[in-house]
Amino acid sequence: MKSGVVCAVAAVAFSVSAAFADPAIVYSVGGKFDGSFNESAFSGVKRFQEETGKAVREFELERDAQSLQALRNFASRGSEPVVAIGFNQANALGQLAPTFPDTDFAIVDMVVDQPNVRSYVFKEQEGAYIAGLLAAMATQSGTIGFVGGMDIPIIRRFLCGYKQGALSINPDINVIFNMTGDTPAAFTDPVRGGELAIGQIKRGADVIIQAAGGTGLGVLQAAADADILGIGTDSNQNGLHPGKVLTSIRKRVDNAVYDSFQAAENDSFTPGIQVLGLAEGGMDWVLDENNAELVSEDMKAAANAAVNDISNGTVKVHDVVTEGACPF
Repeated sequence: MKSGVVCAVAAVAFSVSAAFADPAIVYSVGGKFDGSFNESAFSGVKRFQEETGKAVREFELERDAQSLQALRNFASRGSEPVVAIGFNQANALGQLAPTFPDTDFAIVDMVVDQPNVRSYVFKEQEGAYIAGLLAAMATQSGTIGFVGGMDIPIIRRFLCGYKQGALSINPDINVIFNMTGDTPAAFTDPVRGGELAIGQIKRGADVIIQAAGGTGLGVLQAAADADILGIGTDSNQNGLHPGKVLTSIRKRVDNAVYDSFQAAENDSFTPGIQVLGLAEGGMDWVLDENNAELVSEDMKAAANAAVNDISNGTVKVHDVVTEGACPF
């Protein structure tokens, strides 16, 4: 009888601890202070912590091979939810989720089709359209550049939206682009990013967007050094080089992370795909004290009009992932 009571108490204790278990996050390669994609995720973590006072368990990948073990460790310790940042963790999460069917997982930037996984994906092309529009209005040379990270569909989607936005302003604009590589390391090489940006500057580009994670820091540095304009992505990067970053196109990874944590906290976590674009608050562009003098009233009005038109469906931005090769 005594043994049964102890077991019952232990079961209740486990149930309570599981219900109030700390959430966990596994950042992608590059670290949570990469100034870009991971740091946006970290902003969502901080917001959750400040509002709830709860701890969040964190792990920063040094290489993709660590993902499976990191996710498993958090799931084994009862974390709810366990959030994976980056497409490169999709395989690991796809393997792991079925072995922890009662654990809620989330992934940002890729879809994992499992009954206990919430997948957050973004309409990168919509934010990129705004970037291209602003770049086309800011350029004096008629040539703008794009430096991508790993050559994957997400980055190609971003490139196509950038082209479409630029062409909406100037049908004759010249858009040149480079991808950094074909492995995830392409997102963690700022030296190479700077080299690619310099190459584009020599070809006449006077506005260059980076869509390359940590590699993009080198792109923005090279642009600032050459006295041309850069465009940041993922996080607000306007302050990295005040007066030299035309704007930042934020992918609101912070909102996705915060949303997943809050859903688990409120016991309202559901699996499935969350698609976030301009209308859903998943993408936006930044105007602040660091770039205010670079964005004219005409530019601001054009960008805001485009946001409205895309959000209400008047303007359709091509998606290379679902609609095929970029027509621009």
